[in-house]
Amino acid sequence: MQTHHHPLIAPALGTERHITSFHYGTGGAQKVYVQSSLHADELPGMLAAWVLRRKLAELEAAGRIRGEIVVVPVANPIGLGQHWLGHLTGRFESNTAQNFNRNFHNLAALVLPVIEERLGADADANRNAIRAAMGEALAAQKPKTELDSQRLALQRLSFDADIVLDLHCDWEAALHIYTNPELWPDVEPLARYLDAKASLLALNSVGNPFDEIHSFCWSELRERFGKRHPIPLGSISVTVELRSQRDVSYEFAERDAQGIVDYLVHRGVIEGEAPPLPPLAYPATPLAGTEPLVAPATGVIVFRAEHGTWIEAGAPVADIVNPLTDEVITLRSSVSGVMYARHSTRFATAGAEIARIAGARPIRSGALLSL
Repeated sequence: MQTHHHPLIAPALGTERHITSFHYGTGGAQKVYVQSSLHADELPGMLAAWVLRRKLAELEAAGRIRGEIVVVPVANPIGLGQHWLGHLTGRFESNTAQNFNRNFHNLAALVLPVIEERLGADADANRNAIRAAMGEALAAQKPKTELDSQRLALQRLSFDADIVLDLHCDWEAALHIYTNPELWPDVEPLARYLDAKASLLALNSVGNPFDEIHSFCWSELRERFGKRHPIPLGSISVTVELRSQRDVSYEFAERDAQGIVDYLVHRGVIEGEAPPLPPLAYPATPLAGTEPLVAPATGVIVFRAEHGTWIEAGAPVADIVNPLTDEVITLRSSVSGVMYARHSTRFATAGAEIARIAGARPIRSGALLSL
């Protein structure tokens, strides 16, 4: 195992942060990149990454790692320093209000000026040429802020990975994943090993979140050049939502880290016999089919269904209770599907999104993720 430190731009006199990456294996084959807590207040992944590191150390000592596995347990040291009256606020950068998981470099846009003349008739050679161009373009970037340098450091570590796993969580949620629909055959075993209750598919949900910038770039390049030059899907990238913010336990971390190891055995990155594939809890659905339930008025939220459960269309999901007027508004789902996430607060402001249900048919377009 090797440890590397990647310094960020110092935002003020007397301060300095860095990204720490842990590298297992010898390289030369598949590369896997795993990071956690890009939203710094989402901590289940940080503990799972710690458990994963312990497992990888044992696997490396046994000579079972085929390739390189990079783990970044603390992907957002900036956000970890943001506390307001005792609360960690790690989703948005306090200086700019930017979401830490948006605005990464569009890799396809970076390589378009140079890549066509480097492509040929061999798919593997084209993948290598595209990755080389991506590396050159990222090396040429000149970040101006600490936040820019953090995003760039993460991309430089991950752009050439065959598998990218970005570990997050939601306020209150069942384990669920997001990925590119073209990647679903490769990602489905991961959903099974992790026992994901929802698998949400979108090519480009808008905003350049971390996992998507590793996959839709290849889809875009295939669309532009694939008829003349064979271009493979160069990265299996997945956002893994490890349940709820408070679901931080050794039991969950052990289960999730082992699920990742089982998947990597299945993919041949770790030598061994993969466990039989567990059943898939529910079929994958389009992210555009997700229904956000929005409170039409303010009041106390009383949920009438648990996250991770199947909701039939028309079924009551939550009540909004106004203790001043005695009005009770019942919110019902218009789609059938799993309620994979809900808000952790129990008070709604008018217009607040309080839950999401994974429907099977697209009903939305544009920006598909929350802020």
